[in-house]
Amino acid sequence: MKRNNIWLLIPLFTLFLFSGCAALVVGGAAVGASTAGTFFYVNSELKTDYYASFDKVWSACEKTVADMRGIEVAPAREIAQGKITTVINDEKVNFDIKYKSKNFTTVSIRVGLIGNKLSSQLLHDRIAENLAKN
Repeated sequence: MKRNNIWLLIPLFTLFLFSGCAALVVGGAAVGASTAGTFFYVNSELKTDYYASFDKVWSACEKTVADMRGIEVAPAREIAQGKITTVINDEKVNFDIKYKSKNFTTVSIRVGLIGNKLSSQLLHDRIAENLAKN
């Protein structure tokens, strides 16, 4: 009887081990359309391109953080790229902003440790709204 129980536990343990990996493979990439460009959800980050200058996109990201009442804000801006790390609603949020050309900037957003596509999409929508206001 003991031997049968062990053979039953081995497949259950194996299933438990590989269940987390399957979610990463399945959630590896997704694509959607937007007025800002195409969204790519890769490696738990939602990326899109904005047809605006780096300075305007940076300002829109800062305004988005302020509108969402981000705390512990840590901006790190360089010539052609920058990062804004903050905490919004008890979730760590990373904005990665990269200059591509004069009026073309890429923004990647990761919410939480493993990413949250819906929250990232909300933040991208806010950035697009802030860009439209300027």
